[in-house]
Order: sequence, then C-alpha cells, then structure tokens
Amino acid sequence: MADMHVVGKERAVALASQGKLEEALAEYQGLSRSTPDDADVHQRVAELLEWLGRKADAAAAHETAALAWAKVDEPLRAVAACVALARLGATDAMKLRCARVLAERFALCPGVVAERPVPLFSRLSREDFVALVGVLEVRAFFPGQAVVEEGAAGASMFALVEGRAEVVRALEDGSRGVVGTVVPGDFFGELALVSEGPRLASVVASERAVLLELTRASLTAVAVRHPGVGEVLEDFYRRRLVDNLLRSNPLLSRLSAEQKAALSLDFRLRAVAPDEVLLAQGQPGDAFYVLLRGKCTPWLEQPGGRRMPLAELREGDVFGEISLLLDKPVSATVRADVKGVVLQLPRAAFEKHLLSQPGTKGLLMRMGTERLQNSARVLASGRVLHDGDLRV
Repeated sequence: MADMHVVGKERAVALASQGKLEEALAEYQGLSRSTPDDADVHQRVAELLEWLGRKADAAAAHETAALAWAKVDEPLRAVAACVALARLGATDAMKLRCARVLAERFALCPGVVAERPVPLFSRLSREDFVALVGVLEVRAFFPGQAVVEEGAAGASMFALVEGRAEVVRALEDGSRGVVGTVVPGDFFGELALVSEGPRLASVVASERAVLLELTRASLTAVAVRHPGVGEVLEDFYRRRLVDNLLRSNPLLSRLSAEQKAALSLDFRLRAVAPDEVLLAQGQPGDAFYVLLRGKCTPWLEQPGGRRMPLAELREGDVFGEISLLLDKPVSATVRADVKGVVLQLPRAAFEKHLLSQPGTKGLLMRMGTERLQNSARVLASGRVLHDGDLRV
C-alpha cells in the first residue's frame, strides 16, 4: 500500500511538471482520500486548485492542509497554509477558525511545558498567536531568485517554510561567496525589525522556496492592539542575536552552556540614535557593548579641546570592557556616527558572569593590559591608528 502511495505521488508530480494540472489534481485528490493523514498531499491539492483559479475550493483545501500539518507537528507549514486563506478571499470566520485551531496546538499554554517548543510561536498567548498569523505573508521564490539583497534596506524578517536558500555576501578579497545555508525552520532578517540599516548579506533561493514574511509595518500595527506580540518578538530576536554572539565571540564562546544561558538573559537590545554618546571619556563605564548595526567612532579628548579620532568601530566589534575590567574611567568617548543597534550588558551583569570566572577574568585582564600598552605606544608615537590599536 505504501509503495502504491509513493508511485501515485510520483505520477502526480510528473503530471504537474508536464503542465497537466487537472490530471495531477485528480491524482492527488485520489491520494488524499486513500491517505487522509498525508499533509503534503493536501498541500499539493490546495496549490493545484489555486493555480487552476478555483479560489473557493483552494481555500477549503488550504484549511484542510493547515490542520493536517498541525497534526504532524509542522507549525510553519501549518501557519503558511492558514495565511494563504487571506489571498484566496476566505471569509473572516474561516480565517479565524483556522488560526484558532493552530493556536490551540502551538501557542503558549499556561502551566504546560511543551515537549517540542516552537520558535517564536510557542511563547505567544493564543490571542496574540492569532493576531500574528493575521499579519504574516507567504512569499514564494524560484531557484536563483534573491529573497533579500546585501546592502538593501531591510524592513522585514523571514522564516523558511519549504525549500533551501544560500546566504551570500561580499568577501574581503572583493569576491562574493556562500557563507551559510537556510533550511526549513530557520529564521533570518530579524535585525531589520529594529533597524533601518542595510542587509548584511544576500539570501538566494537554491531551490523553490516558500517563506513567511513579517514586515516592520505589520509588526508595528499589530503591536498597538496586541503589545504581547511586540514583546515576544523583541525577546525572540534578542535571544537569537545573543546566541550568535555567544557562539562567534572568541571570549564568550569559552563559557559553558550553563554560563551562556545565564548570561544571555542579561543582554539588552538597544537602538542607537545618530550622534548618541555611548561612553564618555573620564566617566565610569556603565556597560559592555557589542555593535550589531551601524558605525561608531571613538574620540580621544585632549587638552585644549583637541579631539583625536581613533579606530572606527564596526559591526561585530565589542567595546567598554576595559574600563569595567580595570575599574577605571572610560579612556575615550564613543559616539554613534549613524543610526544603529547594540547589545548592552550592564556592569553588574558583566561582573557577575565574566569577572567571576577565573579563566575568563584572566583572559580579559591580559587583553586589557595588551590593549592599553599598545594604545600608549600608539599615542606616544603619534602615528595614525589602525583597527585593533585601541579599545575603550
């Protein structure tokens, strides 16, 4: 029986690829009756009905597919099928009914710890889950088509539902290369929701890809009526940004899993305005910073009002740790050149999580001493500063 089902799906795929949509639909509909729990078959029926312009039938089929995906624990596919109802002219009652069923399955259940928590959705209340589903959009991309372009302004985040994509960015030698892969279940582009800066990389579909998109405008609108959505989203992408930092930063990656989990709770995501002063020379350091988006220039304020620009801080750079380490005033002013975003770890959390660890504290002290000695030599020589010459 299983072999016949596989053969039937292969026959339906072949018919669809030949443009015989009605015949492919009939094949899939037969399969859906014989194997009603196959969510993929229900999805293909819905897609074929939509391609054939039968919107009412397609809407009903998408609802069936959404419920089938929910039964097999595929939240993104279920949500994508539910979101499709809007473009098919489904009634508000149908859209609401479908979203509420998915909320029952995947949203936060008070007092219940989910066995397989779903990123983002499982932290929303049921009401907020339904509200978020109502503003999501489904996007489809063909192989070679860019989902986002490096350098372009970002205004949305994505979740890959189906297919694969490659992360491509400019390399130091001027060429462009693949630096990562996006697979179903992955989220990307979330920094665009808190920053209007450019995309840091391109994401290009390597096969047909279906994605869910949440725009900044939609998030802003839904958060007015459902502030819980905005709060959960902010915490979601803050955690993801911190997790990336803990994996990639040479210092923080040394921490144990338990230490990383505790540290991640204390980082704060903060938007920075142009010309905002993050650290002021001569003042006590208040936090350890990681520059996620934007550009900052440290300035050394010298006698007579002369200001000496130091090495520019770029995305991924950390600063502020030396004054915390040595319990000394900040050695240079750090001012944002443009609008940006930083991760901020307050002094108390820095001392608790980093200075309390013997190995980490020793490494930080060596780094701080080397930087200060190098800075003293640089300033004494009067030469132009380069990256790595000075941190504050």
